[in-house]
Amino acid sequence: MPDPRFFDPGPPIPLRELARLTGAELSRPDAADQPISAVAVLGGAAPGSVTFLSDKRYAAQFAATDASAAFVSVRDAAAAPEGCVALITPHPQAAYAIAADRLHRPRRIEGPEPIAASARLEEGVRLAPGVVIGEGAEIGRGTVLGPGVVVGPGVAIGRDCQVGANAVIGFALIGDRVRILAGAVIGEPGFGAAPGPTGVVDIPQLGRVIIQDGVTVGANTCIDRGAFDDTVIGENTKIDNQVQIAHNVRVGRNCAMAAHTGISGSVVIGDGVQFGGRAGVADHVNIGAGARIAAASGVMKDVPAGETWGGSPARPLKRWMRETAWIAKSAARRREGAEP
Repeated sequence: MPDPRFFDPGPPIPLRELARLTGAELSRPDAADQPISAVAVLGGAAPGSVTFLSDKRYAAQFAATDASAAFVSVRDAAAAPEGCVALITPHPQAAYAIAADRLHRPRRIEGPEPIAASARLEEGVRLAPGVVIGEGAEIGRGTVLGPGVVVGPGVAIGRDCQVGANAVIGFALIGDRVRILAGAVIGEPGFGAAPGPTGVVDIPQLGRVIIQDGVTVGANTCIDRGAFDDTVIGENTKIDNQVQIAHNVRVGRNCAMAAHTGISGSVVIGDGVQFGGRAGVADHVNIGAGARIAAASGVMKDVPAGETWGGSPARPLKRWMRETAWIAKSAARRREGAEP
C-alpha cells in the first residue's frame, strides 16, 4: 500500500466500475460488485488489490498472487489463479496506470499559508525567505532551509540538515546531517510509460525516496521516487552536481558519484562504489561493493565486487585498455600505409 503520508487513498471501487474506467472486460461478471481499494505489483499484491501481467517472465508470480483482480491480455486470462478475477485488456499496464490514478492520489501543497498549520518544526529550525512547507511535514532540530525551498506534504527531514536555495523535496524521508544543495529535486515521479489505446500513458509512481544519515546531494541533482518500492541512498554517500538517479535505485553506504552520472531504474549499487564523471548505468544492473566505474563509461551488465571497469560498453579495466591500445595501433598502421 502506498504511504498515506504522501498518497490519499481514494474510496474503494467495484470491479464493474474499474472495468468501465479502463475499458477492460470482466472474466467473471458475478464478481462485478467486488470492491478494489489499492493497486499493487505482482510481488506485493494482497486481497482487495488489483495488479497486472504484461510480461511472461512473471507468470510464476502471477500464478501465486493474492490479488483480487488483475489486468491481463486475452492469452493470459486463463492463467489467473483461483480468487483472482481477470480484467481482460490489450493494454494491461496502461489499465493499471488508470486504476492507480483513481485509487491513489498524490498529496499536494494546498492552502494560502506558506507553512502549513500541521507541519512540525523542532526548536532551532531556520527558514530563509520564500520557504514553503506542506501539511504534516516534519523538520528536525538545527536544520536550515535556504530561500525558496519547497518541502511537500508528509516529508520528514532529520536534524542538522542543510537544504540549499530552491531545492524541492517531496515523497521523501531524510535522515540527520544530510546536505542538499541548491536546485536539487528529490521525489519527483520516476520515468515510467506504457502504450495505451490512445497513445503512451504515464505510469503513476507510488513509492518514496529514503535518504539516510550523512548523505550529500549536489546542486541540480534529481533523485526520483520509486515506482512502487523505494529509492534508497545509503549512509554517507556523496553525490555531485547534476546527477540523475532513477526510480527504485538502491545505493549503498559510502558511495561517490561525480557530476553527470546517470543511474537507470532498479539498479542496485553496493557499498563503497565510485563513479567517474558522466558514467551511465543501464536499468536492472547490479554493481558489487567496492567497484569503480571510470568516467564516461556505459555499464550494460553486472559488475563484480571490487573490479574497475571502463569504456562503452564498459568492461574490466585491463581489457578496455588493451583494446583501446590495439585500436590506436591499428589506426596508426593504416595511416602509415596510406602515406605515399
